[in-house]
Amino acid sequence: MYFIILGTDKPGQEQMRAALRDRHRQHLGTAEEHGITLHHGGPTQSDDGQRMNGMLLIVEAENLELVQAFVREDPYSRDGLFSWVEIRPWTWITGRPNAVTLLP
Repeated sequence: MYFIILGTDKPGQEQMRAALRDRHRQHLGTAEEHGITLHHGGPTQSDDGQRMNGMLLIVEAENLELVQAFVREDPYSRDGLFSWVEIRPWTWITGRPNAVTLLP
């Protein structure tokens, strides 16, 4: 199954984000060890594009519980950067590598 992970930073936490960023990226590098395939990811931006204010990940895993555990262990989550995190099952239709694109 595919999932999207949306995390939104608490306001005014740019310094915390910067301090945690290397550990966060190291954690993303362990995705396979957690049963997660990380397909795409990156920070979301403020409206003016001048600062990071959250993240978006597209992952693949056998079930939601694996994704939830992976997100809980992320330094951004564990150390309190996010005001909220949402994980949704997702159907990958367009732009999927090595697949035929079928539009409804």
